Amino acid sequence: MAGQFVTEVNDDTFEKEVLQSEQPVLVDFWAAWCGPCRALAPVVDEVATQYNGKLRVMKMDVDKNNATPARYGIRGIPALLIFKGGQVADQIVGFVPKDTIDKSVSKVIGTADTKVLA
Repeated sequence: MAGQFVTEVNDDTFEKEVLQSEQPVLVDFWAAWCGPCRALAPVVDEVATQYNGKLRVMKMDVDKNNATPARYGIRGIPALLIFKGGQVADQIVGFVPKDTIDKSVSKVIGTADTKVLA
């Protein structure tokens, strides 16, 4: 359930892939049985494509990995955590529109929002 620029991450690889990453990382905590998670998946894929080279995008199945979701207090899914420098820089819980994710990502990676707000 991962797109071209989305990588699966697990409890064993989380430290290296996310916390030690040079780039900011968006982690999508999800589960196969979660309808909103499945609905959000194409949006996460779009974000991964749009920010390729500036942001790494990972998915973690909460049913197969217990330690990391517990460590970050994941109680509801989908949950998107954006890490920068090994720390949680922002988080989004629940199904949200792409522009909500764009705003959080832009804030964390330090790029100006390209949309003109009325």
